[in-house]
Amino acid sequence: MGLTLSQKIIKNHLLEGEMVAGNEIGLRIDQTLTQDATGTMAYLEFEAMGVPRVKTERSVAYIDHNTLQAGFENADDHRFIQSIAKKYGVYFSRPGNGICHQVHLERFGKPGKTLIGSDSHTPTGGGIGMLAFGAGGVDVAVAMGGGTYYITMPKMVKVNLTGKLSDWVSAKDVILEVLRIMSVKGGVGKIIEYAGEGVKTLTVPERATITNMGAELGATTSIFPSDEITKAFLKAQGREQDWIELSADTDAQYDECIDIDLSALRPAAAMPHSPDNVKAVEDIGQIKVDQVCIGSCTNSSYLDLMKVAKILKGKTVAENVSLSISPGSKQVYNMMAKNGALADIINAGGRILECACGPCIGMGFSPNSSGISLRTFNRNFEGRSGTADGQVYLVSPETAAASALTGVLTDPRTLGDSIKIDMPESFEINDNLIIEPASVEEAANVEVLRGPNIKEFPLADALPANIAAKATLKVGDNITTDHIMPAGAKILPYRSNIPYMSQFCFGVCDKTFPERAKAEGASIIIGGSNYGQGSSREHAALVPLYLGVKAVVVKSFARIHRANLVNAGILPLTFVNEDDYEKISQGDALCIPDIRELVKSSDEAVIKNETTGEDIKVKLELSQRQRDILLAGGLLNYTRETAK
Repeated sequence: MGLTLSQKIIKNHLLEGEMVAGNEIGLRIDQTLTQDATGTMAYLEFEAMGVPRVKTERSVAYIDHNTLQAGFENADDHRFIQSIAKKYGVYFSRPGNGICHQVHLERFGKPGKTLIGSDSHTPTGGGIGMLAFGAGGVDVAVAMGGGTYYITMPKMVKVNLTGKLSDWVSAKDVILEVLRIMSVKGGVGKIIEYAGEGVKTLTVPERATITNMGAELGATTSIFPSDEITKAFLKAQGREQDWIELSADTDAQYDECIDIDLSALRPAAAMPHSPDNVKAVEDIGQIKVDQVCIGSCTNSSYLDLMKVAKILKGKTVAENVSLSISPGSKQVYNMMAKNGALADIINAGGRILECACGPCIGMGFSPNSSGISLRTFNRNFEGRSGTADGQVYLVSPETAAASALTGVLTDPRTLGDSIKIDMPESFEINDNLIIEPASVEEAANVEVLRGPNIKEFPLADALPANIAAKATLKVGDNITTDHIMPAGAKILPYRSNIPYMSQFCFGVCDKTFPERAKAEGASIIIGGSNYGQGSSREHAALVPLYLGVKAVVVKSFARIHRANLVNAGILPLTFVNEDDYEKISQGDALCIPDIRELVKSSDEAVIKNETTGEDIKVKLELSQRQRDILLAGGLLNYTRETAK
């Protein structure tokens, strides 16, 4: 039996375990990336491990999230990351160089390599044939130190693409269709592989748009073959030597197959407040639009923004619309400045933001109250835009630009003749904003610079014999990491200050939670299905840890968040019977007896609801390694113990 594309890469990087779906496997990691919102914590964790130098083939630290500098905090974090990167062997992408996933695709990504990043949209690298995973910061720190990266061996899903996209239909519409079919939890425990004749009609930036939003499926990762189109992209980036051909065997076996006829797709939009709430633009109708934001790691490539410039050329943005444009990289920005496309956008009324994540993470450009914002981004979670009642729709750059001109949600097919943008035969290459690390000899003299906002990260104690605590919070299905630990301009500057951030924990759900959790000293959180979907931010585990959360009991977890809970030393439990979710109310006194002994060897435990007198069975779905991590009180404690 042949292998899928992902199985081939996994086989070449397998260090532990067997390639059987559901088994834990350990992988060798070739590359890592961090961004500044998660990077400070990751590098503090790397320092704590005591490894003198990064051991990966290439590790890169990007500054792209916390670029608004209203105070000293962000600038201090950037200075810290730059100095620690210089000392420990990490390449440093300076502010202004671009969004991590866009730049990494352009300058560092290699087909057939493994990549983990402390950002959930790291699977963007699958557009170039990488096996790329979003991960928690401590996982990235361990990989930088030469350690193994562990995942549950995923099932394989084949998305067979046929036909060719019609005029005005884009790659964004492809991934929105996949989300409509599979939902935000349909990809959990799976790798999505794209195949079929339709693949050859998609450029690398279009493929990267699709793999980027695979994160919204809950998928482990997504990947495209590496073919002649991949080779042409790398050649245009001056990196033809990095290309290898990669594809699945013709007799590869998949657990699931989905067929999508590209020619049958229509321009689509994900309506508030979920990326899988997808309808055709023409079916939604011409709703009034207040704001349009074009950019993010999903749709800020040269190809995307050149299409936007061509649509806007010679026209003026509607008077009721505020339009922002965020180029994905300095390369994109420079090329558009030189060919006149940037002037076309400016003349039309577009407001040019810097090459950064910006509005996607609520870092500026929030919509007006109850405002409708069309965004070419990947997430439209409630409150993520920075406006609590903002109504965010996810659309393609073509739909966004068309709507900016008309002032209402507009099907771009109404614009008439299609536009065609050819991929450049060569991109402008200038890596002057990427700083190389110091040599091994020079590193000893590099001082790591720390600001007063950088606090120590919390560590859990070893798992106790019993856990007794109240259910201080009960939440429903599809709770995101934005619910648990919000982003935005007011909070992101404090990513290296867990005590300060704790006051915002679960603020979207219950603003009283932090105060109540502190008062209790120990807490258990109860949740529904797909708990922890969204960002890879480990702060959604570290902040609850700081507030005394000992266990999280849910119907099901999102992959990365579950791993982050284990790494933090918080017990992740799932109901044996999902209906038992109803048997626990917020405020109930709960006890999990003999939990330390059960973690050592059992697959089940019992929660005693001392308020109602009921016993509730829960599952301990843990590998032996995860059991040892929890017993030690988290991955850093475990790493220190095993290193002795």
